[in-house]
Amino acid sequence: MTTIKDIARVAGVSVTTVSRALNGYDDVNEATRRKIMQVAKDLNYSPNILARGLVMNKSKTIGLLVSGLNRQSAKDHFTFEVLSGINECVSEKDYDLVLFSTNSTKQREKTYSQLCRERRVDGVILSGIKTDDPYLQEVVDSDIPCILIDIPILTDTVGYVTTDNVLGAKKAVDHLIRLGHRHIGMINGHNLAFVSERRLEGYKESLNSAGLTFNPDWVVNGDYNEDTAREEAVKLLTLYPEITAIFCASDLMALGVLKAAKQLDRNLPEQLSVAGYDDIQLASYASPPLTTVSQDKFQLGYQAATMLIQMLEGSGQPHALILETQLIERESAMKR
Repeated sequence: MTTIKDIARVAGVSVTTVSRALNGYDDVNEATRRKIMQVAKDLNYSPNILARGLVMNKSKTIGLLVSGLNRQSAKDHFTFEVLSGINECVSEKDYDLVLFSTNSTKQREKTYSQLCRERRVDGVILSGIKTDDPYLQEVVDSDIPCILIDIPILTDTVGYVTTDNVLGAKKAVDHLIRLGHRHIGMINGHNLAFVSERRLEGYKESLNSAGLTFNPDWVVNGDYNEDTAREEAVKLLTLYPEITAIFCASDLMALGVLKAAKQLDRNLPEQLSVAGYDDIQLASYASPPLTTVSQDKFQLGYQAATMLIQMLEGSGQPHALILETQLIERESAMKR
């Protein structure tokens, strides 16, 4: 197995020079660096990543901690698209990615800092985490660089990436109002999600701007679950048959509302218009195709990884990055 001593011998330089050239230090002459890199290639040199990490006190590894990753959540592909964005960025920057598997039981046994140290990660990206998650406060208190997705916390070591959830919700509800709807319900997620709070805020702002009264009884939680949303929509539409449109805080819940409408023999979209949020792949294949608010899940992940790597390499500071959304008009909403 080729070592840096072999490279030094063939290149006619010191082991220290080889080490500094391979590790990217800028005090090595460029011609010498090119010679060393060519020799390393000719000798089929493969660096010992673990040893390098111990010497430099850096592993060039990022951890991804995802909460709520299960078979049900796999249907909307949200986490997969975020993961794809993270993976593409870390690959471009020559970092590695480790997926943390955790649950409430493991969190009681092992702290966030212990988990990071055991996996030898330089920083962490957190996605899908609830506001009452015990790890959240540990993240804030820790000195380990971290980027949160959809949680608006900003400290010296923590930044976040999200979309403009208030404006996104307003786009959907404004669209329903332009179509002539005046009795608009909402299927929200749950009370432990930042995006739920913000999308509810956008729903209220849109109603207020149109001079419509907010009715808290017309807002129910679907827990970001298709079956739960269907059950809650059946109750909502049975109690308040005057509702002619429903805005859902996720497409997965909107699919549940479509099922509820058919269960109640409400014609779509003639008797009930539905708008979702996320623009998941299934949205365009629904019957009818779902009007929704598109957010770039890939960019959520890519930009989170970019910010974290910049922090780790000293070229950037933690900050808030808010991405734009786009209203996608399809056939699930129509004019009254």
